[in-house]
Amino acid sequence: MDDINFACTTCGQCCHDLRLPLTIAEAIDWLKRGGQLEFLCEAIPWPVEPEPNNAQAAYKRARSSAAMSGTLPVRVSIILTAAFAGACPNLRADMLCGIYDERPLVCRIYPAEINPFVPLVPKNKACPPEAWQTKPLQQQGVLVDATTCQLVRQSRLANQSEAPLRMRICRELGLDHAALANEGFVIHTPDREPLLAALEQCCASPLPDDESAQWTFVSNRPTTMETLASVGAIGCPDQSTADKTFRYRGFFPSSLGNGQMSVDKR
Repeated sequence: MDDINFACTTCGQCCHDLRLPLTIAEAIDWLKRGGQLEFLCEAIPWPVEPEPNNAQAAYKRARSSAAMSGTLPVRVSIILTAAFAGACPNLRADMLCGIYDERPLVCRIYPAEINPFVPLVPKNKACPPEAWQTKPLQQQGVLVDATTCQLVRQSRLANQSEAPLRMRICRELGLDHAALANEGFVIHTPDREPLLAALEQCCASPLPDDESAQWTFVSNRPTTMETLASVGAIGCPDQSTADKTFRYRGFFPSSLGNGQMSVDKR
């Protein structure tokens, strides 16, 4: 659908069982309200810079940070997310947001997509059919709602400008495992107090960049580990059940011998 209308019905269906991407300021506020945060980490091999006209590569580069895995240059993408099962802790009994004026950018933008390479597909959203009938949101595949367009630009700029800060926060907390991009995520769940201190410290006095920081790839697929090792990367098999410092959420069935998909069940 190229032409899409939308008007929120305040049904609250989109406010359940989520990982909400947050800016750093939003993450600090979320923690101070008593919420839980997770870091979703993925990395992509980056041995050479792509051609300048590669728009998708440019988008990935802008929202990630340079690092190393063994002798392999990589780009690490880190997403700060507010994680909750069931209803959002800020959702009131009447299905209205209890922090509406301070709600995160991603909530203000929904159901539009922030990633320019992801199409808006109404059937993939939680909104009821009656929400897709009135106010123009997208025409001929282009966002036309001025407020949403401005918020999307704001979100993209924050994601880009804060990428080095997210990397420094991970370094402060000793988080250095990531999944191979498009294969899964490594999920880190730091304790609230050290995380809040690291967030506030990095905002107040950012640490210098360190492109030589070492990251380890995690995978549930031996062929992936073999390929990464062949190009000099550091890898380890999925240890999400044994190593409680992180969990691995794989997008593909495990081939580590048990025939089961390794995913986060929580």
